[in-house]
Amino acid sequence: MSPTKSIVTAQVGNETPPVGKASSRSACAAPDQPIDEVDPLEDPELAQAMKALGNPTRIKIFRLIAERNTCITGELVAELPLAQSTVSEHLRILREANLIQGEIEGPRTSYCINQRILTALKRSIMAL
Repeated sequence: MSPTKSIVTAQVGNETPPVGKASSRSACAAPDQPIDEVDPLEDPELAQAMKALGNPTRIKIFRLIAERNTCITGELVAELPLAQSTVSEHLRILREANLIQGEIEGPRTSYCINQRILTALKRSIMAL
C-alpha cells in the first residue's frame, strides 16, 4: 500500500489504525485474527452497533456493501434516493460503530464490511 493511501475507520483498542493513518495492508483485507476466534462484543460496543443498524437506510447501505463486497460512496449515492451528504452521514455512523471500514484512494473511498465486528455482533446476538 502506498504511503499516500489512508485508512478511514473508527478505532477500537489497538485493533484498527486511527483515521488518516496509513496501514501496511488494505482496510478490507482478511483480518489478522481468525474469524472463528472472535469474541462477542462488550455491551457498549453491542449497543453502538445495534443503534447504528437501527435505521432502515443504514441497513440498506450495509446490505449494499455486503452484496458487493466493496462499494464506493458514489455507487451508494446512485443507488439511494438521498443526497450525497446524507449518505456520507450514514456511512460515518456505520464507521464509528466499526461495522464498515474504508480505504481512501484519491477522491474515492471504497467501503467494505468489517467481518471481524460482524462475526462478533452475530455471536453477541446469539448470546442474548
